[in-house]
Amino acid sequence: MSTASVSGTHDIRARAEAALTRCGVEIAAFKGDALTARTPVNGADLFRLRADAPADVDRAIDAADTAFRTWRTTPAPVRGALVKRLGELLAEHRQDIADLVTVEAGKIRSEALGEVQEMIDVCDFAVGLSRQLYGRTMPSERPGHRLMETWHPLGVVGVITAFNFPVAVWAWNTAVALVCGDTVVWKPSELTPLTALACAALLDRAIAETGAPAHLNQVVLGTAEIGERLVDAPGVPLISATGSTRMGRAVGPRVAARFGRTLLELGGNNAAVVAPSADLDLTVNATVFAAAGTAGQRCTTLRRLIVHEDVADTVVDRLTSAYGRLPVGDPFQETTLVGPLVNESSHARMRACLDRAAADGGTLVIGGERQLAEAAPDAYYVRPAMIRMPAQTDVVREETFAPVLYVLTYRDLDEAIRLHNDVPQGLSSGIFTSDQREAERFLAADGADCGIVNVNIGTSGAEIGGAFGGEKETGGGRESGSDSWRAYMRRATNTVNYSGQVALAQGVDFAP
Repeated sequence: MSTASVSGTHDIRARAEAALTRCGVEIAAFKGDALTARTPVNGADLFRLRADAPADVDRAIDAADTAFRTWRTTPAPVRGALVKRLGELLAEHRQDIADLVTVEAGKIRSEALGEVQEMIDVCDFAVGLSRQLYGRTMPSERPGHRLMETWHPLGVVGVITAFNFPVAVWAWNTAVALVCGDTVVWKPSELTPLTALACAALLDRAIAETGAPAHLNQVVLGTAEIGERLVDAPGVPLISATGSTRMGRAVGPRVAARFGRTLLELGGNNAAVVAPSADLDLTVNATVFAAAGTAGQRCTTLRRLIVHEDVADTVVDRLTSAYGRLPVGDPFQETTLVGPLVNESSHARMRACLDRAAADGGTLVIGGERQLAEAAPDAYYVRPAMIRMPAQTDVVREETFAPVLYVLTYRDLDEAIRLHNDVPQGLSSGIFTSDQREAERFLAADGADCGIVNVNIGTSGAEIGGAFGGEKETGGGRESGSDSWRAYMRRATNTVNYSGQVALAQGVDFAP
């Protein structure tokens, strides 16, 4: 089912402007003719904005570097106080930021609010981290010597984010980078400039209120040219980039050529295995959200369901029933579960992939058709699609950033794992089973080859306490929790000689 209408342009623009004002952004100050702030809710253009020039990127990097010179020697717990205040402001403006996420990315209300909660949670995590940037002390082979490692701030971190998580990914990087003593230059997606301006304004307020140095976080608006300028800048030792594998193929070598570091979060072609012993109620509920949530526009979206042949028909029937009941429509309406695709190009890619799957022998079970075309001709709402495939063809092995779920079958777990791993991407994975041996096999070294491996949980919805990221063409980066903070710091190995004697390592004798 779908809603009959969508929000009008006047209402959306007014909602966005009010949220920006409450966050401290005067949108008129950013007026220009280079960028368009558009909403996928009804396809309307909301504001025309200026874009930064390459020279502006250079100035932003210089300002962030100047701030870094002071920030790097500020005690880490004091740095944590700034992030604590940012978290408090995000909590105060949770509804405002969520409004902007829905306006620009088209997320339903609960998902938009959930994204802002991720920001608040990672701030809490980073505040605790500010007192836990631990090094090691190792035993020295030389008497009267102490061997240890220490961690130091890296410098200016360039953060490039995608439209589908317009604020959470910035927060993952920025909260951790700030407590590590780094500064940030943020290039948001050109599809979501408003959310970036609002978040930057809140961080600037936190900086002013805590007495931290100005310019710790700089935002640069623009298209790919601006991102390229940031990527190529020698004064930016780390580039954290979230986006497509194609983007990562361009960013990685360019940063490596100048001996910089990258933290890449790229494509995902995530799969879940459904074993014969699976709890099907749990499986169906988890699968529907993982495959259809965010209109399939998550890097962790479930795109392949690998089902044992004994339960495949039952699983498909139950998913078909659930898909048919999904409310598709205006994400501002509380009953909606599936909002719009971000733009026409996304819809075209979805249609092309459905055509290719059919040419490969796939059978469309449900979905794929456009919704609300009369009510919102410039917006792109679709019914999530499910296709039974006879084999894992090329189209199945590619990431289509839309709600398309391919269903494959298997006979034994080894075959399921081979199917699961036979894609270039390696982000998120899952198995639904009540058999402990199957679960352990899936988690083992010769099991799923992803950075995130789940049991009886879908592929979407990672918590900030664990490191987030993947392998293979997903890029190998890790953000957010666990020891991901190390990516934002440089390690030094230190030896202190308190013996009063010169003792060379490995027993070398070099007495003049």
